[in-house]
Amino acid sequence: MKLHLALLLAAGVALSTWSSALPGPPVTAIQAFGPAEISEETQECIDCHRKETPALYEQWGDSKHYRANVGCFECHKADRTDVDVFDHYDFNIAIIVSPADCANCHSKEVEEFAGSHHAAAGRILGSLDNLLAEVVEGNSGFVTEAFPHGTSAAAVNGCWQCHGTEVKVNSDGTLDPATWPNTGIGRHNPDGSVGSCSACHQRHEFSVEQARHPDTCGKCHLGPDHPQKEIYEESKHGIAFAANINDMNMESPKWIVGEDYTAAPTCATCHMSATKKQGVTHDVGMRISWNNRPIVSIRPEVSDAKMGLPGADVNWKERRRNMQDVCSACHAGGWVENWYVQYDGLIELYNEKYGKPGIELMAAAAPLLKPVKFSNKIDFIWFELWHHEGRRARHGASMMGPDYTHWHGTYELGRNFYTHLLPELEELVEQGMNSGDVDKVAAAENLTKVIDEVLNSENHKWYLGLMDPEEKARRDGERKEFTDRYK
Repeated sequence: MKLHLALLLAAGVALSTWSSALPGPPVTAIQAFGPAEISEETQECIDCHRKETPALYEQWGDSKHYRANVGCFECHKADRTDVDVFDHYDFNIAIIVSPADCANCHSKEVEEFAGSHHAAAGRILGSLDNLLAEVVEGNSGFVTEAFPHGTSAAAVNGCWQCHGTEVKVNSDGTLDPATWPNTGIGRHNPDGSVGSCSACHQRHEFSVEQARHPDTCGKCHLGPDHPQKEIYEESKHGIAFAANINDMNMESPKWIVGEDYTAAPTCATCHMSATKKQGVTHDVGMRISWNNRPIVSIRPEVSDAKMGLPGADVNWKERRRNMQDVCSACHAGGWVENWYVQYDGLIELYNEKYGKPGIELMAAAAPLLKPVKFSNKIDFIWFELWHHEGRRARHGASMMGPDYTHWHGTYELGRNFYTHLLPELEELVEQGMNSGDVDKVAAAENLTKVIDEVLNSENHKWYLGLMDPEEKARRDGERKEFTDRYK
């Protein structure tokens, strides 16, 4: 009897009566998840909101929450001591349903999410990107109670809407308009939790099908510095998805790749969803073997350690095996291994030819620059080299988007390195040498030395006409053989 009960409860089955199949007294009203029926509090909410906000009521009515009798009050109820609590027709209510609230039922998912880079996305508030939005692009004209000295509308409406903001509660209990509404995935909530489940699971339907769709990820993962959605659409994966969307079975509760669908992968397939060997994960970094966000790509456990995330204990080889397991649903082992050789090759190319030399050059140039970030032309040139072109090349390779790898990536890296960054460095040298300032003359001489070292390296010596004669002869021969064959 106990064994049967345990199995049924583990499967999440709600039992109403169980008397005929087994001997002994009947077992009644055993509820695994969710209330046995709609609560009185939620029913009061429904009676009003089905008239006042019918769209929200209909969305909720189409959700699994509705079918589990989880309603408005179960999610929005608050304690009297909560900082963002307010009285709503004699109910203690909070507008924000935070991960801490969702964890009452979805504890595993929230724990995984809390350890991910998604949850840490709000840390952009102290980054170079946010400096651009708050100062360079914007001003302090957006004045609210929480920001009496003002903040930038560019940051409020741009950066914070994807990365998240720190939601501020005003003295009257309302949420400050500079910080709410906001569904940024790394949002800092008044209850101390971090994140926004509704960034991916749009309220009030919380559709798993929608969360699996690439367009959901595309709300944030697109644009000049991280065009993952555009890269996906260019790739064979994205082409297959667009052609076979009706065969994707995306509403399936289980949704195991290679079992419930085979037509194409989505972002969720590769980074989060179940395989025959792996369960669903809400830590999107557990299948990534390179972190391509920094100036120089690093292994994910290194960045996790810097950010104090639990992934510091999971090395890149294990994460790569996790992703290769996903790939194996459609691809043979040799195909997967060879693709990773190609991908690693591009990361090494970028790191060694552009990332590391760029860091050295900019460090040597620093004494010759105005000290305020982005007050120098070269600040923008270098920022876009690694933050835009460099990321596009690396992300393009990671997701098999050749146009983004090359024309939007390595081509623009090469063009801007040689025709924008280097000339600007040479001009700084000239200005420093003619400044009459002993320190600047010394800095100019050092920068000249670093430029010479970079340009005489194997990656850049072609620029000086110093390509190895044997390599030049081989390349000329290959080109002639090709033109003779296809003339």
